[in-house]
Amino acid sequence: MLVASGRCLCSGRRLCSGRSLCSSFSPLLRSKVGLLRFWGSNGVSYASIRFLVVGVTNSKAHKDSFYYTDLLQLCKNAACIKNVHAQIIVGGFEQNQFVATKLIGKYAELSASKVEDARKVFDNLFERDVFCWNVLIKSYANVGPFVEALNMYDEMRLSGIAPNKYTYPFVLKACATEEAHKKGKEIHGHVVKSGLDFDLYVGNALVTFYAKCKEVEVSRRIFDGILQKDVVSWNSMISGYTTNGCVDEAIQIFYTMLRNDVISPPDDATLVTVLPAFAQAADIQAGFWIHSYIVKSGMKLDAALGSGLISLYSNCGYINIARALFDQISDRNIFVWNAIIRCYGMHGFAQEALSMFKQLVEDGMRPDGVIFMCLLSACSHAGMLEEGWDLFQTMETYGVQKSEAHYACAVDLLGRAGHLDKAVEVIKSMPIQPDKSVYGALLGACRIHKHMELAELAAEKLFVLDPNNAGRYVILAQMYEDAGRWKDAARVRKVIREKEIRKPIGYSSVELESGYTKFGVNDETHPFTSQIFEILLSLDRIMGQEEPSGYLPSSLC
Repeated sequence: MLVASGRCLCSGRRLCSGRSLCSSFSPLLRSKVGLLRFWGSNGVSYASIRFLVVGVTNSKAHKDSFYYTDLLQLCKNAACIKNVHAQIIVGGFEQNQFVATKLIGKYAELSASKVEDARKVFDNLFERDVFCWNVLIKSYANVGPFVEALNMYDEMRLSGIAPNKYTYPFVLKACATEEAHKKGKEIHGHVVKSGLDFDLYVGNALVTFYAKCKEVEVSRRIFDGILQKDVVSWNSMISGYTTNGCVDEAIQIFYTMLRNDVISPPDDATLVTVLPAFAQAADIQAGFWIHSYIVKSGMKLDAALGSGLISLYSNCGYINIARALFDQISDRNIFVWNAIIRCYGMHGFAQEALSMFKQLVEDGMRPDGVIFMCLLSACSHAGMLEEGWDLFQTMETYGVQKSEAHYACAVDLLGRAGHLDKAVEVIKSMPIQPDKSVYGALLGACRIHKHMELAELAAEKLFVLDPNNAGRYVILAQMYEDAGRWKDAARVRKVIREKEIRKPIGYSSVELESGYTKFGVNDETHPFTSQIFEILLSLDRIMGQEEPSGYLPSSLC
């Protein structure tokens, strides 16, 4: 028997008895639509649902707006939506804003190609409320073209409909492209004027928008201004720091989130956003904690979490754990394969990386450009010239177009093996303009094989393409010194001084209970510098050294 409240369903085997039962139902439309909704939400076969749809459609009972929205809710393909759309027109509900809004959303939800069908429904409406505008703006913001979302926003304001707190998050999402950043800041002004700048949802959208604009400081100010932050607020700020390379800040705010008892505990989205930061910092203790948290909280180790953990363990040198995690993930996507292939490649296990690539192809996955970069780099460092060159040559057969990064890997592969002339031929044959990574790889190879003439040519290109990179100048100066060309070396170092080109300051970080503390080279900015070095001096004396080892701050000299 089919009982909705007991969640018992007709199987394909019992479809005939189900039909008999349905034919004996009262013709009251709402009860049939209720059963229709129940079946659809519980995975009953399309044939069963279609049978009931036909019965409901042929019913002579009054059809209201809820009837059509219930039918739309069940639609899973374009043909079904078109069928219900036709019924809406026949029933005279095409101008009903409630029904039209649901129809617009359903078309857009189906695929990007159906957004234009959603637009036609919208354009045919005589009157449109804010919800109708929001649904279409959301559709364009999600699947594009993004410029149409911005155009719709402008049309909405011109028509006299005031945007609400549900409008702005989608419009700001459409401003993620670099060309639309100015428009996004203009919309921020509209938000302030409307008094919604302290709204939670709008605030979260602004945090994400400015992070994508690479204005992390502005993003943080907006984040700090949100009075009652939810987990999405914290996730947005962590993601903003991570994607902009602010690793320490991402880690610090994550720990601040953990100490905040008001908000919900971190969810899987939180961990996905913070894992890249811990991976870059190679913080194995954080990796153990997050891994344990995932297990204890009952989270599924999906592809997003799994690839992040594999990368973290890989960066910390725990290759076996990374592989064990890979084997546990059932729904592997390309990011999971990227992570494990990169893991083997970066630790010198080129053969294992190639073996994983072979398995990837056999499993029917399509490799992407990142995988080829990992493989080419692994082959280059392992001296596997033939295997690496074969991979480079066969990229197009997998539908992967070579980028500047791939050509740089090929130049590095050939250059390390001593084939500098062939590396130059590869550069000359590039269908795209060589960038700094390509000439940087060539300069590095010239340094290995002491090819001064070619190094000068590569450096000349780099001084134009990457003029503020001190490392390029230093390599050339050192090559001159190794060749005994002291005047040339002095000339290059003079350029470094005159242009005030400096290498990024190296630093180490120490984890304390209060967070992370950074120590840079010759850094005296820490408030406890004197006390720290006094302890170091004391340790030196205890260890029996006659003179202090290392740098002393000026206050102790």
